[in-house]
Amino acid sequence: MKNERIFLSAPHMGGQELDFVKEAFASNYIAPLGPQVDAFEEEFARKVGAKYATALSSGTAALHLVLRYAGVTDDDEVICSTFTFVASANAIRYQHAWPVFIDSASSSWNMDVELLREELRRRAETGCLPKALMLVHLYGQPADIDPIQKLCDKYDIFLLEDAAEALGATYKGKVPGTFGQAGIFSFNGNKIITTSGGGMVVSDDKNLIEKVKFWATQARDPEIYYQHSELGFNYRMSNILAAIGRGQLQVLEERVEKKREIFNRYSEALGNLPGIKFMPEPNYGRATRWLTCLTIDPEVSGVDRNFVMTELEKHNIESRPTWKPMHMQPLYQDCKIVGGPVSEGLFVNGLCLPSGTGMTDKELELVVRVVRGCFRL
Repeated sequence: MKNERIFLSAPHMGGQELDFVKEAFASNYIAPLGPQVDAFEEEFARKVGAKYATALSSGTAALHLVLRYAGVTDDDEVICSTFTFVASANAIRYQHAWPVFIDSASSSWNMDVELLREELRRRAETGCLPKALMLVHLYGQPADIDPIQKLCDKYDIFLLEDAAEALGATYKGKVPGTFGQAGIFSFNGNKIITTSGGGMVVSDDKNLIEKVKFWATQARDPEIYYQHSELGFNYRMSNILAAIGRGQLQVLEERVEKKREIFNRYSEALGNLPGIKFMPEPNYGRATRWLTCLTIDPEVSGVDRNFVMTELEKHNIESRPTWKPMHMQPLYQDCKIVGGPVSEGLFVNGLCLPSGTGMTDKELELVVRVVRGCFRL
């Protein structure tokens, strides 16, 4: 008989989530908004070190509304990492603007600072600077924020941090997502903590948070009747999901430590295999290791990423390729790309291994055994 399915990153409840959900039921605040949402926003802002936060229906909704606040509109350009999930780029298109993609640095897999520097210098000379820059912190790994923030300050570019995958990471002791004018986080089912679906905007700009909250609640004017002077959206988080988030937030540090432990065990068990390289961790911060990611060089290994995935699937083990860069997507193939070879190579050879914090030792050992069995040792 096959073993039970080993998922890539399954939800992992901590215990107190149900207590908060019962509170929500007892109060009869079942519809969106309510005291659990208020508490979740306050507790989350305090946890990450931001002055303000507002809870939304998804990280994508958060990206969308922050870009709107930044004034991004028809045919504007927004700098964005190419090596990311499609939601980053899609949010730019929601505002009818165009992404300009920047390749990754091999040292972090995040946005290449030198490519960005040269692109902004060239654009400044021609008078076509972007309206905003979306900095993605990939797979729980903080990007090199300081030089990027300095470039944004120099050229007066709105800095939005897409920290959807990076809750619990640190950059020089501070939380990614709290450096730019705004940061966003995701609580999708596979994230390091989850509300099943949901997102958060954080900022030290009170006006930004209030405006995002206003737009997310159908932009209802402060009248006793329903009046709307601006286009709004149904983007607010429900009180029930916020209750789950409050319980999850209490075990965040435990989840980060477990993710890092899983990465270290994979690294020790598989790091000596020919052609395998794990996602590096620069010395400027701490990654969460949300997913354990590696590359397999088929010329050195004698096997490729797809073969390993197939063997894992035979044992009912979920794995997946690393993100396909945005400039390689049919949807975005006509958009500008600066660089490209690094992220292309990471995609062709990249693999994400099961990294759920609820994994047992036996499950992790099975994954290791299957992967090692793919190599001719």
